[in-house]
Amino acid sequence: MAKSRNNLLGVGGQRKKLSRADQQGAGSARVADRKVAEDKKQELVRKMRERAETQAAETAEPSGDQNA
Repeated sequence: MAKSRNNLLGVGGQRKKLSRADQQGAGSARVADRKVAEDKKQELVRKMRERAETQAAETAEPSGDQNA
């Protein structure tokens, strides 16, 4: 067998070490931070989609100068 037979590093996963605040039930700040980050991301995606739509509409519009 391999020499590292007794080396079980990485087997079974590891537990996340909790801070004192998390142990006492005050870990909701992390959840709130994630919610704020998700809201910012959604707003950014919305703005990017709107910008892409307006650019697509501008390129799709035929201009009258080219036909003359």
